[in-house]
Amino acid sequence: MHVESILKAKGTKVLTVSPHATIADAVELLSRHGIGAVVVSGDGASVVGILSERDVVRALAKGGTGVLEQKVASLMTVDVFTCDPDDTVGEIMSMMTTRRIRHLPVLRDGKLSGIVSIGDAVKYRLEEIELEASSLRNFIVGAGPAAV
Repeated sequence: MHVESILKAKGTKVLTVSPHATIADAVELLSRHGIGAVVVSGDGASVVGILSERDVVRALAKGGTGVLEQKVASLMTVDVFTCDPDDTVGEIMSMMTTRRIRHLPVLRDGKLSGIVSIGDAVKYRLEEIELEASSLRNFIVGAGPAAV
């Protein structure tokens, strides 16, 4: 299964925030939509960074509530790992695990075309495993006792 399959099921809408918005604005966006990270983009198509709940919590622990008035650009991760619609779920799970990241923006021809989370990847991998197990059960039952 590929990233494209995940996007077909969940959609390609990606919430973005301007690098000039405040951390408070970004936190409100994360909370309102129940998401763990937001792509930072000035135009909605390019990726200039990503801001996660983890980034915000660490900054609050270090700098207090004054952090909420800072600009997103001051906290965002600028070295953003991305994936392609043709990448496999196994490939992105491996990248996420190795890099200790939970969200990957999806780029098609260099433009933002979706986002996948580790939860999305796990969900679709489990569905894939369940389909394989069901197919094997059907094969065994259909083959009858002589084949076993």
